[in-house]
Amino acid sequence: MAFCIGSNASLSNAQTANQRTANQPTAGRSIAVQPAATVAARQVAQPQPGANAQAGNPQAPNADATVADPNARPFKALTAAEQTRLDAMLKAWEQQSKGTKTMSCKFQKWHFDLLAAPAGIHATKSTGVIKYAAPDKGMFKEETIVFYEGMKQGAPQFAAQPGKVGDYWVCNGAEVIEFDGNEKKCTISTLPPGMKGQDIFNSPLPFVFNLDAQKIQSRYWVREVKAPKPGIYLIEAWPKFQADRSQYKMVQIALDDKKFLPTALIMYAPNFNAQNAPMWDHYEFENVGRNAITAGMKQFFNNFIPQRPPSDWQVVREKLPVAGQPNGAPARQAAAADERPATR
Repeated sequence: MAFCIGSNASLSNAQTANQRTANQPTAGRSIAVQPAATVAARQVAQPQPGANAQAGNPQAPNADATVADPNARPFKALTAAEQTRLDAMLKAWEQQSKGTKTMSCKFQKWHFDLLAAPAGIHATKSTGVIKYAAPDKGMFKEETIVFYEGMKQGAPQFAAQPGKVGDYWVCNGAEVIEFDGNEKKCTISTLPPGMKGQDIFNSPLPFVFNLDAQKIQSRYWVREVKAPKPGIYLIEAWPKFQADRSQYKMVQIALDDKKFLPTALIMYAPNFNAQNAPMWDHYEFENVGRNAITAGMKQFFNNFIPQRPPSDWQVVREKLPVAGQPNGAPARQAAAADERPATR
């Protein structure tokens, strides 16, 4: 879905450090992510995040809850002390981010997929920009992307591929517009009346950079997990609603424990399985800027007015579901009659 950062979320098991290059997150720069189910089954290390990444130890969802009741809490209930600590942490995070009107940042993204690259080697690496304007405007664009192209003398090789581009979507407050340059397709999803002028909460982006503590706990099962090193807090958020679960199984957010600024986000694919489908995306944020000065506001808001797609692209019009509906309608309700070539 266009309205979700990392909708192609993916994860892979790690290999030895000599298979990695400078572009690959390395053990020397950070801490490994080790899903408990994978560690128990394979006793191997997981891929290493990059310089600013912080990763934890996500627990596999309770099997009975996953099969019998998808709406059940995926982990045991927090103790009173754990809930009190979590509430205080979320409030501190909310206080830090309260008042965000505009936000922009650069990001790096590592995409792991066993179907596209060996274990421990990213299938793609991309860089890009995120922009957000409260309450309902956003832009996500991968500006560069390289692909795994095999091994040479024991080292993975990466290169751009002709005609292959990264993800790009814009929300202008009335529509979510996704540009798929690989398929020459533009998908325009109309926001329901109840979502216009509201937080664009179908994506993790708003709660990462403009947290509402009450809202995140109403839409997600939230807990703190053990951080891999001092100086950070690690938060897990498991979506309660099907519309969100269709986009990602769980996200982890790493916070600086002094400034409560997000430094990384890890998103697990909807069908994530530590043994059979280890897929994820890993993001690192840098140059985070909030509430830009007035002189740059016009240029900033131009980001939310996307250009029309080329005339030979297909345009598909859809409707987004109302946010927060448990087990609701599918994420997209495309009408075949709306599929037509773009016109200028």
